[in-house]
This record gives sequence, structure tokens and C-alpha cells, in this order.
Amino acid sequence: MTATQAPPKDSTTRRAKAIDSDRAKAENRLGLRLVAPAVILMLLITAYPMLQALYLSLFRYRLTVPDDREFIWFSNYGTVLTDPLFWQDTWNTVLIMVVTVAVELVIGFAFAMVMHRIVFARGAIRTSILIPYGIITVVSAFAWQFAFSLNNGFVNGWLPFVEENFNWFGDHWPAMFAIMISEIWKTTPFMALLLLAGLSQVSEDMLEAAQVDGATWWQRLWKVILPNMKAAIMVAVLFRALDAYRIFDNIFVMTRGAQETESVSFLTYRQSIEQVQLGLGSALSVLLFLSVLLLAWLIVKLFGVDLAAARGEG
Repeated sequence: MTATQAPPKDSTTRRAKAIDSDRAKAENRLGLRLVAPAVILMLLITAYPMLQALYLSLFRYRLTVPDDREFIWFSNYGTVLTDPLFWQDTWNTVLIMVVTVAVELVIGFAFAMVMHRIVFARGAIRTSILIPYGIITVVSAFAWQFAFSLNNGFVNGWLPFVEENFNWFGDHWPAMFAIMISEIWKTTPFMALLLLAGLSQVSEDMLEAAQVDGATWWQRLWKVILPNMKAAIMVAVLFRALDAYRIFDNIFVMTRGAQETESVSFLTYRQSIEQVQLGLGSALSVLLFLSVLLLAWLIVKLFGVDLAAARGEG
């Protein structure tokens, strides 16, 4: 009697991987079919304005003299890229983005830990933490402008190291600080919400095993929690960085670009709306769009997250 031989282990492993691969491909196809209508609708809505901006950026075109429109190829881009004001505004934008996102990441993670671990009055605490994000940005900016104002604000009275007659909007760095504080206060809850979603995916079994092995809280944080939250952290940083890079409302309300606090978005607004320079404004908007794409690519490359592996597909 001949004994039945078990299939080789390598063959079984290859079949299992092939099944997982086919399942992943099927899920990807289903996901593409589900998002296709929304993507097509978004493209139909956004494609025309984007192409129109690209087209207008090739002209010297001021709305007050519509008949004096001249095709000048890429001269508007040369004008923008050789203007020191553009690079000053780009520096302001990058600085605001880096500082606010870094501070929000730290505070947001602390809030996420509290919301994840709290047992008593969890719903009330989560709601109270998320309240600032529910406030309209313009309303929030007006509130912080009032808080930092020279005559009516309360910030000078609350800070013992600041003179009572100190004008926060009278110089570049204090004004930038006020803008950053308003941005951090408004959007930290959004960061906390995204990090909370990632924190809930960290295996409690892994944390308990690390604790049994004698790992301290800091060791569990650096060796278990943060590595398993890498994908969630990348998404949180990506969303907030792209949003912060397009900052406009806070600057418009609090300083109107005074004291060299303009951002690239505010410069685009001034050229397009206030000065009705549609050619230059369109060139600025195209450059802003391209820089946002570049920023998104850099963040994804910096984190190096394998999203397929994060979903458990490989």
C-alpha cells in the first residue's frame, strides 16, 4: 500500500500567497468601481477651472482692460519666480505649515491617547476636545484677533512676561505667532481625530505582551504604538500639511498680509481679486497646485508606508 505524500510546504505557501493576491486584486477592482463615480464627478467639476487657470496663465490679462490681452507664453511664471515677494510668501507658508503640523501632531497625539484611554464620561470629553474644529475658521480667526488685540485683548493680561501695551500685530514674528496659535487651536482636534482612529488599530495583545516582558511606557510607545500607527500618522500629517500649506482665512482676518505675513494663497488672492491680474493670479494658482502635489509626494516618500501591508494584504 502506497502512502499518500503531503504536498511540499513551498507549494502550499505559494498557493496561499496566490489566493491572497487574487483576493487583494478583487478587492482593489471593487474599490475602483465604487469610487469611480465620485472621481469622475470631481474631475468634471474641477477639470475646467484647472484648465482655464492654466490657459489664462499664458496671457497678460487684466480684467479692467479685457481687450488688452496678449499671449506671452510662460512670462508670468518667470515674473512670479523671480519676484522676492513670492519667495518670502513661500517661506511664510512653509514655516506656518511645519510649525503648526509639528505642534498639532504632538498635542493631537496626547488628546488621542486621552480619548482612547478615558473611561469616565468618554463621550463628553471627546466632544469637548473636538469643539474647536467645529467652529468656522473665519469665526475662530476673529476670536483670536480679538484675543491678541492691543486695546481689547486678554492675552497680554494673561501672560506675565508680556507688557500690557504690547502690539502683537505690530511686527512680523509676533503676528506670525498669533496666526500659528489660531491655526493650532482650530485644527488640533482634526489631527487628534485621525490619530485616534489609528490608535484604535493598535493590538492590545501586543501592548500586554510588551508590558509582561517588562517594557516601560515609553518603550511601549516607541516600539509598539508608534510603529503600528505609522500609516495613520502619515495620513494625518498629509491631510494637515496640505491644508496648512493653503492657509488663507486666518491671515485674511488677522493681518490682511501686513507685517510680511502673506502666504502664497493670500498673494494669489491679491493678484486675482484685488488687482484683477488674471494672468499672474492664474500662474500663482498653478504654481500653488503643483507645490501641493510635490508636498504630498514628499510626505508619502518620507514616511515610506506600504499601504497594502498596513491593510494586511502582504
